[in-house]
Amino acid sequence: MDLSSANKEEVKQQVRKEMAMANAQELVNNINKNCYEMCLSKNPGASLSSSDESCLARCMDKFLASWDVISRAYVTRVQNEGSR
Repeated sequence: MDLSSANKEEVKQQVRKEMAMANAQELVNNINKNCYEMCLSKNPGASLSSSDESCLARCMDKFLASWDVISRAYVTRVQNEGSR
């Protein structure tokens, strides 16, 4: 089966979208796991306290900022290796 150039690009774009979705899902899972364990070590009950909410918000902010730094560094590295 021979794919035309347009079809190859379409397949590449679909793979990129699927990888982005998988990365986003991994990010959400990691935030849930890490922030839940850190902020809600005791049973939170039916609702969250204001300190629980504050802890979760800070944890998510830090996790997202870290993810952003790491992903930008990774993209830069991949681009640099691709240009060699």
